[in-house]
Amino acid sequence: MTTMTMMKEPAGDLRRRMIEEMQLRNYSERTQESYVRAVGRLAGWCWKSPGEVDDEELRNYFLYLRNQKRLARATTTIALCGIKFFFEQVLKRDWTAMDIPRPRAEHKLPVVLSREEVWRILGAVRELRHRACLTLIYSCGLRLGEGCRLQVGDVHRDRRVIHVRAAKGNKDRYVPLPTETLALLGECWKSHRNPTFLFPCVGRGGVHGGGADKPVPISTVQQAFRRALRASGVSKDVHVHTLRHSYATHLLENNVNPRQIQDWLGHQSPKTTAVYTHLTAEGAAAAVARLNGLMTAP
Repeated sequence: MTTMTMMKEPAGDLRRRMIEEMQLRNYSERTQESYVRAVGRLAGWCWKSPGEVDDEELRNYFLYLRNQKRLARATTTIALCGIKFFFEQVLKRDWTAMDIPRPRAEHKLPVVLSREEVWRILGAVRELRHRACLTLIYSCGLRLGEGCRLQVGDVHRDRRVIHVRAAKGNKDRYVPLPTETLALLGECWKSHRNPTFLFPCVGRGGVHGGGADKPVPISTVQQAFRRALRASGVSKDVHVHTLRHSYATHLLENNVNPRQIQDWLGHQSPKTTAVYTHLTAEGAAAAVARLNGLMTAP
């Protein structure tokens, strides 16, 4: 029996206990999956049950992630949080004694697209269902998973809002839905008429959407975005999440209150939303004009 199998075997008990501890703390299903996956990868690397991993092996594993795998800070942090949870809450071991710090925060500004670039990319998406999903993500500032998982009942046509359920931090929020996007969603739904999902997993040939019991895979929408990006001729290094960054930046450029944008994005702290003030072309131009005014003789 492999170590990965031991993590998945209910009889092994560790996986079940870890999931139960997360359920008691009301962790989202996505967090549970990420944390269990992180512990499973640790076990696979050490080639032993995760309950038998010692402090030195744990330290060497995170050095491996840093120096050889060269994982992004966010990915390493998820692995660290998942393994820390397992050691503290399941094994009842003292994590502080291991002295493994979180990766230092990276202070990088996200890349954003101009409005013209956004529409060039969206216009190059070939499949209606993919174009509708990506348009929804941009026009409502959604995370990729939020857009893919949106259900028919989450669209409130009369109020022109969508209900984003169990988002990051297991929080709900309402987001305004532009009229044009609502019409596109209706056109997309008529192409499959799935009773649950706006963007169902259609299967091979794209003919099984009506009876699908799960949403479109995230990877499918990512691939559609990459194809459209190549076809659009936009040369920036961007991905689906860039649409969310661009949404926030474009709202600021249109003088929407930052506190309102914070609510629509689902940010807990205004500091997270404030980063977009550094990205607005109009804001920068106005600031430069004021700067030039300092050098004008009174």
